Amino acid sequence: MDFASLMAKEISKAKPAPASQTSDKKYLRRGEVEAARVATYNEEQERLQREREDKQAQKRKREDEEHERRREREEKKTRLAEESRRRREEEEAAEERERRKRLGLPELPAKDASKDSEKEGTPLDDSEADMDDEELVQKLREMNQPARLFGETHRGRLRRYRRLLAPEQKLSAGPIATTLELVPEKEMKVNPGLPKDEEARRFLYRQLASYFSMVLAEWKAMLDRRDLDVRESFQGRQAYAAMVQSRENMKPLFRKLEKGELSDGILKPVVEIVHKAQLRRYVDANDAYLRLSIGKAAWPIGVTMVGIHERSAREKLHAADHQAHILSDESTRKYLQSIKRCLSFAQVRWPPDDQLQLMG
Repeated sequence: MDFASLMAKEISKAKPAPASQTSDKKYLRRGEVEAARVATYNEEQERLQREREDKQAQKRKREDEEHERRREREEKKTRLAEESRRRREEEEAAEERERRKRLGLPELPAKDASKDSEKEGTPLDDSEADMDDEELVQKLREMNQPARLFGETHRGRLRRYRRLLAPEQKLSAGPIATTLELVPEKEMKVNPGLPKDEEARRFLYRQLASYFSMVLAEWKAMLDRRDLDVRESFQGRQAYAAMVQSRENMKPLFRKLEKGELSDGILKPVVEIVHKAQLRRYVDANDAYLRLSIGKAAWPIGVTMVGIHERSAREKLHAADHQAHILSDESTRKYLQSIKRCLSFAQVRWPPDDQLQLMG
């Protein structure tokens, strides 16, 4: 090999390879760098998304398996409880048969499952007359009601029919919801004494409910008309709480008026209190309240019965008209105190002409 060919070979080795034959570039465009970054980011996000989906699928699978295991445990517990109950009933029935056989009593009649399912639930009252099931279904259809509900027995269907026939009682829109029909203000004035007629007494109950509803409504309206700073103060919140408490405590009184269960020993003083308050004689009304609440009976100290003979004026110790009704029970005490609060508000809302009739 001559010198010329040797030099040509070395020079060819030292020359750089063409651009088409190599993938490494010394310089890259900004667009190419950005495209490579975006592609790498997308690949990373896809990989993370696949991992999240795999984790969620595994979590759902574990939850489904746990739910299935829990359901199987509940079914097993129910099945074991049913088997235990059935076994206990069989043992009790066997013991009862053995006892009857030993005592010479007749055997128990076999139970009928269809009759047991029909007789389940509470028994009907004497006032609830039974009727044929086909007739009952026909009457329900005539009332545009579903003839049968899911899982409903004949007794349940009959009770539903009785409830549909019962007249709907409307409640008043006053501070205390009541079924008593409230009378207008011009008819609220009550007469002293208790009426003997049942209809007149029913109207008296409506008058009392209307009067106390009017007082409570006026009380709330007066409290709502106060300035905001007064309402938000401690005394303002206390006054509103007293009104709300009085309204809640008077609900038992309204319920007794609705049912006509208020005894004459309480009704007569309440009528007197309301009558005196409507005449704006608040001192006299307060005296009637004191007689109602603490009574006039003597409180004996020491031994009251020392012999076989009755002492003089002993009947005054336990007289019915001198009884302290505020000590009867907690509910009575609460609504009697609420009546006193209504009386205190009434003398502010409707002040008397005679200043001597203002309570202290």
